[in-house]
Amino acid sequence: MSTSPQVLRQWLFTTRSAAKQAQIGLDLLVLVIAFYLAYNIRFDFAVPDEAFRPMLLQLSYVAILQFASLAAMGTYLLIWRYVGMAEVHRFVVAASISCVPIIAIRLGLSQVHRDWRVPLSVILVDTVLAFGGVLGLRVLRRTHYEWNRKKRKKSVRQSTPRTRVLLIGAGRAGVMAAAEIQSRGDSDLEIVGFIDDNPAKRGSIIQGVKVLGSTSHLPWVVGELGIDQVVISIAQGSRSEFRRILDICEGIPVKVRVIPGLHEIIQGQVRVSRIRDLQIEDLLGRAPVQLDEGEMRRFVFGKTVLVTGAGGSIGSELARQLSSFEPARLLLVERAEFALFEIDRELSKLDPGMTHTPLIADVDDEARMRAIFEEFHPQMVFHAAAHKHVPLMENNAAEAVKNNVLATHKIGRMAGEFGAEAFVLISTDKAVRPTSVMGATKRVAELIVQDLNGWYATRYVAVRFGNVIGSAGSVIPVFREQIRNGGPVTVTHPDMMRYFMTIPEAAHLVLEAGAMGNGGEIFILDMGEPVRILDLAKEAITLSGLKPFEDIDIAFTGVRPGEKLFEELEIKEEEMSKTRHPRIYIGKIAAYPHHQVSHALESLSVMARNGRDQEIRTFLNRLLPEARVQVEEDSEPGLGLTSAWVPQVRSRRSAVSH
Repeated sequence: MSTSPQVLRQWLFTTRSAAKQAQIGLDLLVLVIAFYLAYNIRFDFAVPDEAFRPMLLQLSYVAILQFASLAAMGTYLLIWRYVGMAEVHRFVVAASISCVPIIAIRLGLSQVHRDWRVPLSVILVDTVLAFGGVLGLRVLRRTHYEWNRKKRKKSVRQSTPRTRVLLIGAGRAGVMAAAEIQSRGDSDLEIVGFIDDNPAKRGSIIQGVKVLGSTSHLPWVVGELGIDQVVISIAQGSRSEFRRILDICEGIPVKVRVIPGLHEIIQGQVRVSRIRDLQIEDLLGRAPVQLDEGEMRRFVFGKTVLVTGAGGSIGSELARQLSSFEPARLLLVERAEFALFEIDRELSKLDPGMTHTPLIADVDDEARMRAIFEEFHPQMVFHAAAHKHVPLMENNAAEAVKNNVLATHKIGRMAGEFGAEAFVLISTDKAVRPTSVMGATKRVAELIVQDLNGWYATRYVAVRFGNVIGSAGSVIPVFREQIRNGGPVTVTHPDMMRYFMTIPEAAHLVLEAGAMGNGGEIFILDMGEPVRILDLAKEAITLSGLKPFEDIDIAFTGVRPGEKLFEELEIKEEEMSKTRHPRIYIGKIAAYPHHQVSHALESLSVMARNGRDQEIRTFLNRLLPEARVQVEEDSEPGLGLTSAWVPQVRSRRSAVSH
């Protein structure tokens, strides 16, 4: 441990209080008694007269050396009532340190100075007694503190009504939850027991709480023990696991709640005891993509990283995750002032030492973006800015082209011109066989990225995934609002299905792609099984304590322009290949010739600047043979479909499915 003047001054300051002085006095007393006992043990409690004087001489320096080693290891900076296993190593190291000079004196002095030589047996016994004694004092202090706290908690519990809960899951998250709930005197929860399907844990006691049985025993345990709530404390439970537990509890019935996800707890976003109601997101949850922390740190550490759309759901999560890998500077580009203010404030609170720069800018404003590149020279660019709402973009095709196509080309070209190492485009599953303006423009953005990869040293990659749970404008927040208003909950079609992923999962994939991409790839996540939107609506109503079609009606509004019943993740022309990550695949798309991409950009630019939406739809269908973007009936024949046409392309099983 450091012995600098600053540390010494800190130690001297802490010894001024009466409590610290009492600690020092007690420690010295223990050290003296331990040495005296060690000598008595050495001579079977009959110390001869000729050994008594040497014992006193040796005690004079042994106690001082032991006390100095305790001070050097910072034991007097610890608060006694909080001492635990993490602090024990300090005492072990202090004991080892003190033995070295004592043994050196024992071996180094000649027979002439034998009175100063401590017998080896005394050194061993004294070290155990001395440091065991001073540690024991602290353990006694903590025991006294815990006893008083439990006494106070018991008094509080007797005066307030308690909610009897079962924790489902006796793993890491469950143990953390039990420990924190029990340590809080203001908690109104009483943990009755654990439920866990692992037979090896059956009957064991964890944090003073017994594992009462498996989930199959839930009906009996809830009824016999008068349980008020069941709390799912499984950090990374699967969709089917949550659904199974919810079905069991609905049949009892008993209220089901859940603790936050383990990634939220570890990142310090919430406390483990912040128990909340079960939500649709929990039923959609999947084991998140495992990020290669070492590779990501090498990829990001010490570099200037730019994130466009930094105030959006994906962009803001990218910023949060990037900040943990210590970039030299994080550039947050966003045109929505309040959204930028929110993520800037959050990052300042999350990591005050990190350098991040909020930049209000429109990615389609070439002069503004060029000024940013000239000033900061970003080495990594994550392009999340885009218009993503399908029905809105059907009515604003020109704006979709400006933001999703032209801005992507501008930012991508600048990344190459200013020597960025990597450029990562956020794409979508709606770019596969697109039936909407939004999907078609994102498909063109993918082609642009692939084209740019052949002209610059920058590595250009795209990342394609499905719907993001909880993002602005997504279906789940809409369902919640409709339920609060008394219904009906609106679903476009009873067979409408979508892939879903969490926002952290999407951000993980984007980061992984940026690190592993060689250039020109489109990375695709194994999204698991698609989810029926009607089932989501029913679960949203059920989790609100209501019954579908009885308390809250569900209305079918019809497929909107540009929507499919089923989304896909890959197309026939793509060749799927595995990566080193078991859940990330690469879709190799046949590159368009450079002259064709350039012509498309020139044509789309003219149409977008002049607001010629119908020409844009027709052109996108001509450019992308697989596209089926709807056009007006009076548009150029053979190039589009009538507005009455409703796409119902049934998804074939993707190569990335289980």
